[in-house]
Amino acid sequence: MKKIISLAFGLILLSSFIKPKEEELKWYQWNEGYPIAKKEKKLILVDAYTDWCGWCKKMDRDTYSHPEVIKKLNKHFIVIKFNPEQRDKTYDIDGQTFSARDFFAQLGRGENTGFPTTYFIDPQKQSLFIDPGYHDATAFLGILDHVIEDAKKK
Repeated sequence: MKKIISLAFGLILLSSFIKPKEEELKWYQWNEGYPIAKKEKKLILVDAYTDWCGWCKKMDRDTYSHPEVIKKLNKHFIVIKFNPEQRDKTYDIDGQTFSARDFFAQLGRGENTGFPTTYFIDPQKQSLFIDPGYHDATAFLGILDHVIEDAKKK
C-alpha cells in the first residue's frame, strides 16, 4: 500500500514539472473552414502550398510553429491549407463549386504567384490580400498585424 501511495505521489509530483503542450494551429480544408469563418466573423488565411515546395515546408516548420504566430492566428483567423495540385477536390463558395485549378485562379485573380502564397480573406468585406513568398515569424507577425488592423477599418 505504501508503494502505491509513493508511486501516486511521485507521478503527481512529476506531472507538475512536465511542460504543458504548446498551443497548436487548427488547420481546416476550405469547405469546412470557410463557413466557420463566415459564422464566427473571423478572417481567413489560406496557405497555398505544394508537396514539393521547400519554402512551404520551411514556413510550416519555422513560421506556423512559432508560439506568437499560433496565438495570433488562433485568435483572429480560420487557417486553411490549400494544395492546388490536389485535383480530386472541389471547393464551394456561396453556392458555386470550383475545381482546384479554378479555385486557385479565383484566389490569385488569375495571376501565378508561386509557392508559398498566403491569401488573407475578409468574408465580411469580401476583400482579398495576396502575400506571395516565404516569411519568417517576425516578418509574418507584422503582416498579420497589418491584415487585422485593416479588417477593423470600416
